[in-house]
Amino acid sequence: MKTVTFHGIVSARLTINKYLQPTPLRYYHELSERLGFEAYIKHENHLPTRSFKVRGGINFMYNLPVEQKKQGVVTATRGNHGQSIAYAAAQFGVNATIVVPYGNNPEKNSAMKAFGAELIEYGNDFDEARELCDKLQAERGLYYIHPCMEPALVHGVGTYSLEIFENLPNVNTIIVPIGGGSGVCGAITVAKAINPNVKIIGVQAENAPAVYRSWKAGRHIETDSCNTIADGLATRVPFPIPFSIISEGIDDIVLVSEDEIKKGIISSLRYTHNLAEGAGVAALAAAFKLSDKLAGQNVAMIMTGGNIDLDTLKEVLINT
Repeated sequence: MKTVTFHGIVSARLTINKYLQPTPLRYYHELSERLGFEAYIKHENHLPTRSFKVRGGINFMYNLPVEQKKQGVVTATRGNHGQSIAYAAAQFGVNATIVVPYGNNPEKNSAMKAFGAELIEYGNDFDEARELCDKLQAERGLYYIHPCMEPALVHGVGTYSLEIFENLPNVNTIIVPIGGGSGVCGAITVAKAINPNVKIIGVQAENAPAVYRSWKAGRHIETDSCNTIADGLATRVPFPIPFSIISEGIDDIVLVSEDEIKKGIISSLRYTHNLAEGAGVAALAAAFKLSDKLAGQNVAMIMTGGNIDLDTLKEVLINT
């Protein structure tokens, strides 16, 4: 099995720094008073695709062999991963085919096409969309980029954790949303290498708890559905590489409800004046649940993305 390493993350930063600026880690005084700990937000929503995933896309595409660059790539997504691949492919002149499930966020679909990708709709959710990639890979000679099983992607997204440790050396806890798991795996790998005393807490949606249930049971568990407002958390299947890292290195995983996610979107606007999507506020939503446990600590929360669509935003603002 391919492996994720601290050295790979350090090397990835040399690549990524050529294409992306580091994102801000901002301290919020009023939010800190509300939560009872020193609250810092890592603003991955400030990247060109408004999501942390583009770090992985750039690192992967940079390291893709020249002959495969000529052939092209294919991947499945609910949005942010696909935008990262489409954006990165455009930077390196690579043709990208993106498979999304039916009914996917139309604004994310539009963004992927705007970056130059071919968009195909297939399946009822992310995991069904993935099934078409095998066929396209064989028929067209494309390289299938699994969103969580490519170390180059994890190495890329792991660079945001390096930035946290550089900007906040005395960080005590990092809270990271978990969809497929690339972000949290990068955080675990970096923390182990730099300061193993730093706690890594993952967050999943109550409606998409595959990794949480698998972690609790100590074995691979799939769920029947993943119907959550947080697109980036909507997976039914834990993947081998990230799950092995999570199993060995995570300190805790917290579940957040749909109402808590919606309130997180409101809290992000209220305290940080940033518009974030459901997965993007999962760490903040979890922080409200963990405030007593984290009292007095320096806590970094990852705002993973800002790609909320207008219909969802309207529903949240009117009904929350």
